[in-house]
Amino acid sequence: MGVDHNEVHAISDRFVDELAALDPISATYLGVPGGEEELTDYSPGGHRARAELARSSYEAVRAAEPSDESERVAKAVFTERVGLDLELHDIGADMSALNVIASPVQELRQVFDLMPTETAEDWRTIARRLAKMPAAVLGLRAGLTAAAAEGDVSAQRQVRKVAEQCDTWSGRGGDRSFFASMVERAGDVDDSLRRELDTAAESAAEAYAGLADYLREELLPRAPEKDAVGEERYRLWSRFFTGADLDLQEAYEWGWQEFAEIEAEMKRVAERIKPGATLAEAAELLDNDPRYVVRGQAEFAEWMQRLSDGALADLRGTHFDIPDALMNLECKIAPPGGGVGAYYTGPTDDFSRPGRMWWSVPADRRDFPTWREVSTVYHEGVPGHHLQVATAVHESERLNKFQRLACFVSGHGEGWALYAERLMRELGYLSDDGDLLGMLNDQLLRAARVVVDIGMHLELEIPSGFGFHEGERWTPELGLEFMLDRTITDPAWVRDEIDRYLGWPGQAPSYKLGERLWRQARDEVRARQGSAFDPKVFHTNALRMGSMGLDTLREQLAVG
Repeated sequence: MGVDHNEVHAISDRFVDELAALDPISATYLGVPGGEEELTDYSPGGHRARAELARSSYEAVRAAEPSDESERVAKAVFTERVGLDLELHDIGADMSALNVIASPVQELRQVFDLMPTETAEDWRTIARRLAKMPAAVLGLRAGLTAAAAEGDVSAQRQVRKVAEQCDTWSGRGGDRSFFASMVERAGDVDDSLRRELDTAAESAAEAYAGLADYLREELLPRAPEKDAVGEERYRLWSRFFTGADLDLQEAYEWGWQEFAEIEAEMKRVAERIKPGATLAEAAELLDNDPRYVVRGQAEFAEWMQRLSDGALADLRGTHFDIPDALMNLECKIAPPGGGVGAYYTGPTDDFSRPGRMWWSVPADRRDFPTWREVSTVYHEGVPGHHLQVATAVHESERLNKFQRLACFVSGHGEGWALYAERLMRELGYLSDDGDLLGMLNDQLLRAARVVVDIGMHLELEIPSGFGFHEGERWTPELGLEFMLDRTITDPAWVRDEIDRYLGWPGQAPSYKLGERLWRQARDEVRARQGSAFDPKVFHTNALRMGSMGLDTLREQLAVG
């Protein structure tokens, strides 16, 4: 049935349908049918077309008079989000986007992870989309070249690292290309389709090899050496990722205090694990404790699935209202080549494709210390991203397509997922000291992100009282040293983390700053409602509103 097609809702729905036609990769991610054989045009013309759609839709929603409360909220959400998209387009940030985790280079490859592969026709669709990769890569190169002509190029670090990713996916490292490995899974298909798949995979691999050469030979010489983007560009990205106009200096200072408080609690937990142990020594002990080790990637995926399924079953009906459609969450190991870490992809509008938790691990890794990962399963799954994102998708009676499918604000989403980790502790799911240390380390990592990300990009001074290079100004080298010395995160992951922060300014702090907002909002509602406060009702009402900027969320929770 869905929401009534009043003007704001109708414009928002139409925007998603028209955007899907102009951005087939996003359409696949969002589960909007049509364009399954196409790839997004990342050339200057493609970026202009999407910006024109965004501008006309933005102006139409601004001029529309909301017919009811749901439209009033929908208008606030749409204009804030699409308005920021336009600000970024107007400074060329969309066309110049290139980083190690979330830019068109990754999107062109990762879209194939979400395509169905059950039938021969599914594989034929993949073959046709794959055959368009050389043209799509040429369009991407044209866009990056045009942006570079305007002086807008990612830093050398990002260009080099993305070129290395292209090498991996193209098979240059000596292994099979990602594309050849993917089509090999087609199994028993007829000879004609097999040739079509193999030819398309080879051309896609060649396109990515050529992209690596382009990045090194043509873009790298034009790329700045300096990683820091400066306050003006950072402030815009911070608003994009949080939906809030933050006092960056206050956020930086708060991040230091939060880091110190979490670090102190971790030391108390480490003392219980092994009296007199440092954080690193406690972590080493746990890493080698057979009770916390799963061996083999398939076994790790099974462990994830069991933990995720258990959380869904336990929380349903007790702490959350979870509809039947949300009870299917698939846990998978991601294809090699990307950055290390976990991520979530949402379900389609009809839930024919379920929500999925992906874990990207080094290809040669076989041992997985589970104490480090328990809270991450809760973060990516339930009550984290899956509960949040899939609840919004399920709310077709309340939310338009933009709200439930196309709107994801990092501070809202990642803030909720980090809040969810802490919530599971409140509910008694992290009573084991090993699992608790892992959860606290995740919290420490996110607090460190606030400090390091803002510090490096604004080149701020390191304050006294925290025992780290006091009075010096942040550099990438100091950022790496801080993360290696003051957290117990896997060193390989830490190196990826620093590259991520430097290429995606403002995104990493949105986790902890978003969690801060969620905690403050809950405290404010509890203070207003007193003994009538019901956390289950609070969580249900908040999640059913869908994603939005943090300032907008604060306003809605204040009147709810």
